[in-house]
Amino acid sequence: MKTMMIIMAVIFGMGISANANIKVCGEVKAEIGDPLPGVTVVIKGTTIGVITDFDGKYCLECHSDKDVLSFSLIGMETQEFVVGTQTTINVTLKEDQVGLDEVVVVGYGSMRNHNITGSSNKRHARSGRQKSQVSSMPQVAAPAFYYESEMDIDYTNESYTAEDENKYKSVLKEPLSTFSADVDKASYTNVRRYLNNGQLPPADAVRVEEMINYFSYDYTQPKDKHPFAVHPELAVCPWNEEHYLFKVGVKGKEIEKDNLPPSNLVFLLDVSGSMDAHNKLPLLKSSLKMLVNELREDDYVSIVVYAGAAGLVLEPTSGKDKAKIINALDKLSAGGSTAGGEGLKLAYKTAKEHFKKEGNNRIILATDGDFNVGVSSNEGMEALVEKERNNGIFMTVLGFGMGNYKDDKMEIIADKGNGNYAYIDNIQEAEKVLVSEFGGTLFTIAKDVKFQVEFNPAKVAGYRLIGYENRMLAAEDFNDDKKDAGEIGAGHTVTALYELIPVGAKDAKEWIPSVDKLKYQKETTPEIQAVSDEWLTVKLRYKQPDGDKSTLIEKPYENEVKKLDEASDDFRFAAAVAGFGMLLKKSEYSNDYTYQEVYELAKNAKGKDDDGFKAEMTRLVKTAKSLAGETASK
Repeated sequence: MKTMMIIMAVIFGMGISANANIKVCGEVKAEIGDPLPGVTVVIKGTTIGVITDFDGKYCLECHSDKDVLSFSLIGMETQEFVVGTQTTINVTLKEDQVGLDEVVVVGYGSMRNHNITGSSNKRHARSGRQKSQVSSMPQVAAPAFYYESEMDIDYTNESYTAEDENKYKSVLKEPLSTFSADVDKASYTNVRRYLNNGQLPPADAVRVEEMINYFSYDYTQPKDKHPFAVHPELAVCPWNEEHYLFKVGVKGKEIEKDNLPPSNLVFLLDVSGSMDAHNKLPLLKSSLKMLVNELREDDYVSIVVYAGAAGLVLEPTSGKDKAKIINALDKLSAGGSTAGGEGLKLAYKTAKEHFKKEGNNRIILATDGDFNVGVSSNEGMEALVEKERNNGIFMTVLGFGMGNYKDDKMEIIADKGNGNYAYIDNIQEAEKVLVSEFGGTLFTIAKDVKFQVEFNPAKVAGYRLIGYENRMLAAEDFNDDKKDAGEIGAGHTVTALYELIPVGAKDAKEWIPSVDKLKYQKETTPEIQAVSDEWLTVKLRYKQPDGDKSTLIEKPYENEVKKLDEASDDFRFAAAVAGFGMLLKKSEYSNDYTYQEVYELAKNAKGKDDDGFKAEMTRLVKTAKSLAGETASK
């Protein structure tokens, strides 16, 4: 009898071991020791999985000690481990030397590449659909992906604005360079989405300034009356040693969350049929829940939705009543056509009716941009938001999804509506934009911010602004307070890079444009003023968020040119990101620069990288290198 009881106890114990849930956690790193965010961790043979967080960490509930965990990341060799009795499984992934023409496992399913270098790829996923398990609070390695049955992604239906790359200007003929500030970051995350899907992005999807400004830089805060501080630096250009690279960085004043003004927020949410996809409405709702959890009692949220028509589904509700706001989000479902214009009108009407005079009044538009009913043309959208932007209501645009993504429409709405624009490709990005960068995303500290750089012809023969093609202004616009420009949020950093051709450079005549001798005018060479050793002068104009008159900041630069390896980490990393963007755009100015050189520069300039975003970019550079077919000998 005693023996039988022991046998039964053993069998019972085995049954518990085989059937009880096992929580497995761990960390995934690259061979060089850097944590790997974005690694897909899946229980093999199921649709249950998570994605590693910024520190490469994950936690996953397994159902059996016989479960096999599969760790996958584009450009890395997939590894598998049997759970057994382990509750901690740490993994080191090696670079995949085979290439990326095999099956690629990404955040939303298992896909096979057909033509990875083309822009019209279609992908197919075969698996059961997983319901979202993301809670209203941010969780470590929360399930950030969904599987879609027979999902067919046609990238040819995405739309981007074509912009010609900025060319060199002669300092003698055009000594002033003027442009609007840009704190948008959508292009980088969209590029990341393409690369993580095993595909090089279309050239028009790459806006180099948004890639540079995606990252945080170690600029000091302002110490004077101005809302931001200016940080210039000059060093040798990494892709052309005959040239110099000038960086001007701006750091916005940081404001403690408790000291931020109260908010009147209107969530303008696209619930049309095009949003019925795993990475659209479900991800949108999970993202906004995280924002709701950041709100205070004196912050208020209204929710306007639009599909075939627009409607108000939540009257202004205090941030203390989070459950009510989250419940309204949970009830949303997708279907119908897309009356985006009507939605915008209703959102502006709602924001104006509940306007907080001393507060932050903002519309948060979340959509894939696929407007097809009502005001749908880019020109119509531009006219609508330009009409409303002078009412003290700012705009934040959050883009979601792929396949029919309309980047061109969303960028216009943000640019013309006194706003900023981010693309949300996963739950970690939502946490970055709406939680970590809460103040910068939602609270404007300066509007109509304009840059103007005057170059000294005694030192600089020619210059080229890298990026900002759609933010260029005429020289006279700088002093025109009626001219709209960009906004800077609390704690925001803005970085711009100029490639300079110094006087005496061997290739100056090759790059600086010339014209035939004039017939009706006598050509004269401007008299060059001897102004110490200044290379240039940076000027900025800005207005207070509720002001109409601009304030001027002026800062000359006369320091020596640094060698590249003597430049700051911020300088070298920003230069690496610029080089990365130029290669993705197939820039005519990149010379023989390679992805490998970008990788080496970025890897050695990461500096402080607590969130792991800079380490992630170095991995994306390696992925782009493989996709571009760049060999080790280059």
